[in-house]
Amino acid sequence: MTWPSSSRYGIASRVGFGAGKVILLGEHGVVYGYPAIAAGLALGVEATAKRSSEHRLRIDSWSLNLPADPDSEEPLSRAFAMCLDDREPLPHPIEVACEVNLPPGAGLGCSAAIGVATLRALDEILNTQSSPEQLQERSLRWEKFFHGTPSGIDNAVSAFGGIVRYTRGSGVRRMSCPSALSLVIAHSGASSSTKDMVESVQRQQRHEPQKVAKVFQAIATLVQNAEHTMASGNLRHLGQLMTLNQSLLATLMLSTGKIEELCEIARDAGALGAKLTGAGGGGCIIALCEDSDQAFSVAEALHEKSESVFMSEVSS
Repeated sequence: MTWPSSSRYGIASRVGFGAGKVILLGEHGVVYGYPAIAAGLALGVEATAKRSSEHRLRIDSWSLNLPADPDSEEPLSRAFAMCLDDREPLPHPIEVACEVNLPPGAGLGCSAAIGVATLRALDEILNTQSSPEQLQERSLRWEKFFHGTPSGIDNAVSAFGGIVRYTRGSGVRRMSCPSALSLVIAHSGASSSTKDMVESVQRQQRHEPQKVAKVFQAIATLVQNAEHTMASGNLRHLGQLMTLNQSLLATLMLSTGKIEELCEIARDAGALGAKLTGAGGGGCIIALCEDSDQAFSVAEALHEKSESVFMSEVSS
């Protein structure tokens, strides 16, 4: 499977849209209150809502047609029921159909994008309008059905779009970058559970708190440096910071042999830097490139080891 390099979807669309995301620097530390930098993708989830005989959530590509049920064993069913409860009293039953253009368990914020798209679709049919801050708050509750104690970064980026600095407890701050970031995203071929990987780091934190704290402090320093680097447009330095971030994540056993291989292929093909994105243990890598031409060359090299590769330009 090769995902498209661009999308017709956008946050201004009449239907509900939830953006996918990549984390440029700072994953996992963000769960503990350290900062992270993330970017929204043009690729994501589109949702449409219509009158129905009963409340249902459909994802045809996943063969799902679920009722809104707060007691269901299916997290999507419970999360959808929560969204509807927030809007009571409703004038009529609603069916929401989601077109998902992100792979699940890949570190691209699929569940958050579904949540934000669903919330926006409900706004459309009910003639209401939620601010990005309201969407962020409601979609965080959605995320808890899937990830237990999510950091909040996935749903924040999906709600706001663009490039943001996120800190748990402090929220979102938009960031500026003089030029668009040319990224290549490649799937390792293995899915990953955010909940499982977060719990893995929690276990390490309990057994070796000083070691884990030092890693997170080092990553936070990279994030701080990246803020200045992005403001000046020094992409080469940003790539170096991303590669350093990958090395630190590997010390927490979040990388895999396949992830390391893909990162090396990307760098050998000319990428300025490469790292995993999201929870780790599988999922995707991201590679930062000088421009779209270099991104194409890096994508071609990655195709040999990953069937799922796409390019994306991310703007602030």
